[in-house]
Amino acid sequence: MAPPPSIGAHALLVLLLQVGLLLCAALLLGRLANRLGMPAVVGELCAGVLFGPTVLGHLAPHLAAWLFPRTAAQFNLLDAIGQLGVVLLVGVTGMEVDLGLVRRKGTVALRVGLAGLVIPLAAGIAAGAVAPRSLLSGSTDRVTFALFAGVAMCVSALPVIAKTLSDMNLLHRDIGQLTIAAGVVDDVIGWLLLSVVSAMATVGERAGTVASSLGLLALAVLVTATVARPLVRRVLARCRRSSGSGPTIAATVSVIVLSAAATQAMGFEAAFGAFLGGLVVGSANSVESVDLARLAPLRTMVVSVFAPLFFATAGLRVDLTALARTVPLLTAVAAVLIAVAGKFAGAYLGALSSRLTKWEALALAGGMNARGVIQIVVAAVGLRVGVLDTTTYTVVILVAITTSLMAPPILRCAMPHISPTEEERERQRAWAVFRGPRPSAGSGSKAA
Repeated sequence: MAPPPSIGAHALLVLLLQVGLLLCAALLLGRLANRLGMPAVVGELCAGVLFGPTVLGHLAPHLAAWLFPRTAAQFNLLDAIGQLGVVLLVGVTGMEVDLGLVRRKGTVALRVGLAGLVIPLAAGIAAGAVAPRSLLSGSTDRVTFALFAGVAMCVSALPVIAKTLSDMNLLHRDIGQLTIAAGVVDDVIGWLLLSVVSAMATVGERAGTVASSLGLLALAVLVTATVARPLVRRVLARCRRSSGSGPTIAATVSVIVLSAAATQAMGFEAAFGAFLGGLVVGSANSVESVDLARLAPLRTMVVSVFAPLFFATAGLRVDLTALARTVPLLTAVAAVLIAVAGKFAGAYLGALSSRLTKWEALALAGGMNARGVIQIVVAAVGLRVGVLDTTTYTVVILVAITTSLMAPPILRCAMPHISPTEEERERQRAWAVFRGPRPSAGSGSKAA
């Protein structure tokens, strides 16, 4: 049997140039965003927009076609690196979740997550039902389009929420932990709804789709709690016997990536499995006292290299020139207003109903409002199955970017009114060696 062909010399050259240029642009624009009081993720997304069809593709189309060719074989190489980045980012986020707080505040997280999902879902469905016919692709019926619009409006972006909270030094705060927990509720249900709507768009509605998805979801959580957790605990305890951090880092990455593969095989997003894997590793740390200092190099690599590459890669798919026409522009404005009002009202009311203060409710609503890359993933699915065309895809992307930009100012306004607790200070001290020193620029120290 002949060996599989290796990557071609030209394809490798283009990939190396793509990675190097995107990473440099993401670093520079991320630091610029920090200086402007925004999280680095905003600049990292803009790095992709800069090299995508909106800027480079418009100013130098031949260079753009050579450097970022739209052929699947070449683009998928870069996309694979970006997908690994988001898997590791969400896994690291799961490692930093305080499960004790989530258990104590689980009812609050569930109430906020559900309220923040149902209201924008209903608003999105209503908007899709009355949208101009010109926005529907030729093969899409009105019901499927409306349901997909509802799903696109209701999701939250766990990677963007996590990166924003991390950049602002808020992940150790109770509000940060609650925002992550409520975002998990949103994302789990959102991915379930996305799988149902995608099935309707491709093979039609099947009676067992919802029941099967719920059963697989319950199975994933059950296996994580009963089988994976004690197994990972023993593996990490054995890795801890080594004098170096290499075995611990390798085992942690393996757990996160294999967990992502498991949920991907079940039909859910890989990021959900990565989050479960991160939770398992973080839980093993609390039980077996795995030294977080050993995992600090992993976090640095993920936050500084893989995550920026993922956000920049996501920005490459954005084409804002499609909004030059009147109908798409008005549609984009309406979509942003509907998305923001629905998500903000739902999360805010859910928080108030849980007897949180108005400032805590404001911070939760601001964090949950960020759609970011998960909405970009949803848009990509819609484009692939034919529910969206290029124009509606760009509208959904604009909603994702706009809502991600809105989260930091809202958090910066609300957090000074929420006094830190001693438990939060202890959590911050426990994570300090893992997270490393905080940057002096930006809003992180102010928000803490």
